[in-house]
Amino acid sequence: MDIEEKIAGEIAMSENPGETIRKWREEFMITKQELSRKIGISSSVISDYESGRRKSPGSTSIRKIVKAFISIDREKGGNILRRYNAGLDLDAFIDIRDYDHEIPLEKLVRTIGGVNVSGVSMQRHIMGYTIVDGIKAIISLNSSEFSKLYGWSSQRAVLFTQVKFGRSPMIAIRVHPLKPAAVVYVQPGTIDELAVKLSQIENIPLIVTKMDVQTIAQILSKLK
Repeated sequence: MDIEEKIAGEIAMSENPGETIRKWREEFMITKQELSRKIGISSSVISDYESGRRKSPGSTSIRKIVKAFISIDREKGGNILRRYNAGLDLDAFIDIRDYDHEIPLEKLVRTIGGVNVSGVSMQRHIMGYTIVDGIKAIISLNSSEFSKLYGWSSQRAVLFTQVKFGRSPMIAIRVHPLKPAAVVYVQPGTIDELAVKLSQIENIPLIVTKMDVQTIAQILSKLK
């Protein structure tokens, strides 16, 4: 089953189709305005579908919405489609991209307003990044699936959302044979001293940023 069939089937079979439409729209990081322009209806109609104020769209409209998701994602570089086709868990993986050139880690950190809390040198380059839901990744990914964090190369920054203390992601990285070039916590809570210590032992810069994940994804996708 391809992703278009999967999404359309999930919406059609859902007890709350509007809520499912909203879930997939947010999964594709598409605004209501973008979607409405693509399918030629007002954004208020999208809002009414998603809130349940309007009767669920029929199968023809569902297909138009799903095709719009796919088309908009391709126009933005196909990040979601790439993750799906690579067999990645859409619930855990938010964004993954490989660059065709090296980018200084310091530039990435500066661009997302990051702060190095580990003291480990950032004098290194990355060839890509992965943004992942920290809780879902730790709970749902086994060792071989965890390797998919690294895409084509472990020379990348791995960004974790949903981080409260930061201990679990660094423990998972500590025990895995592959290591990223840097770890970034997106809007974390209090950073546990153990997380910092593990980053120092592994010589992996640990960065924190207050920027929201959607803004980060947009910025990093265009980083040169």
